[in-house]
Amino acid sequence: MSRILIAEDEERIVSFLEKGLRAAGYTTMAVGDGVDAVALARDESFDLLVLDLGLPGIDGQDVLRRIRARGERMPVIILTARTGVEDTVAGLEGGADDYVPKPFRFEELLARIRVRLRDTGTDEVTVLRAGDVVLDVRTRRAQVGERNVELTAREFALLETLMRHAGQVMSREQLLSHVWGYDFDPGSNVVDVYVRYLRKKLGADTIETVRGMGYRLAGA
Repeated sequence: MSRILIAEDEERIVSFLEKGLRAAGYTTMAVGDGVDAVALARDESFDLLVLDLGLPGIDGQDVLRRIRARGERMPVIILTARTGVEDTVAGLEGGADDYVPKPFRFEELLARIRVRLRDTGTDEVTVLRAGDVVLDVRTRRAQVGERNVELTAREFALLETLMRHAGQVMSREQLLSHVWGYDFDPGSNVVDVYVRYLRKKLGADTIETVRGMGYRLAGA
């Protein structure tokens, strides 16, 4: 199981990232300042670093320079509100492997994390199974029995979240957070709409409604 260090000082974003990454099968640890990030970001402890630039204590750019200077080669994905060309260039030239601006969509960040970990040969569970449903997160293919099913990016992300929590009831708020982002509208009915889409494509009994609680993947 891949280990990801999150260096971010906004608690709301940390909570969102940890929930999403753990649901995707990763082990996470979060730190809120640059001093701790420098101390903990070691190849023998973590497989990838998600790094905010605006950290207290030591700026994220300096964190990156320090860990690269001592020889740490783990992939680093910068996640920041600094979107200027100079900041992007400085981050990439300083040793970052990717640069994701805020606000961001979790599914995009997750895809970038997977690419970086795949490049390093880190193992990851890429084929999920629940009952007759098979989901290949690498090829983005879904099957029900012998039948291939075409899914949109959002449908795929919702199904993946449910499958990674197979047997658990996921509330609408949890699904909104995982699939639609940390800035989701808690009053939205978009989850119910996309559950209906998935039921039409996968089968009416594939996703169970648990009254007053949320949704659960059937057959898990």
